[in-house]
Amino acid sequence: MKRLNYYQVSPEPINKLSAVSQSLASSGLDPRLRLLVELRVSQINGCVYCVNLHSKQARQAEETQQRLDSLPVWHEAPYFTERERAALAWAEALTNVSSTRAPDAIYDLVARHFPEKELVDLSLVISVMNAWNRIAIGFRKMPD
Repeated sequence: MKRLNYYQVSPEPINKLSAVSQSLASSGLDPRLRLLVELRVSQINGCVYCVNLHSKQARQAEETQQRLDSLPVWHEAPYFTERERAALAWAEALTNVSSTRAPDAIYDLVARHFPEKELVDLSLVISVMNAWNRIAIGFRKMPD
């Protein structure tokens, strides 16, 4: 069964969500870090559309294929900085918040690596990506 095209059915709120994403893209967070986080969140949620999109965007931002390939196993991979590891841990904690409850240890870790504004912006990136994943998965948005 074909599902609704959410852009056509409800363009105003979708455009507003898109504007939030665009605002976060220019918030001052490192673009490659933001893309890694968006990709990891999308991998966790199993969103084929967003995994495809953010993989392409990361490669366009000159992210290495080795790091992209290793992202699902970033805990073990030696290719990520401590700051990136903190962001990825926070992304996983917030994406799985119903089971993790955003533990203090991960909050303390991410807070050591990100100034207050960046930590809020990072949390918004994670939250908005989760919203996009839920919409895209719910309506079965597929890559072109």
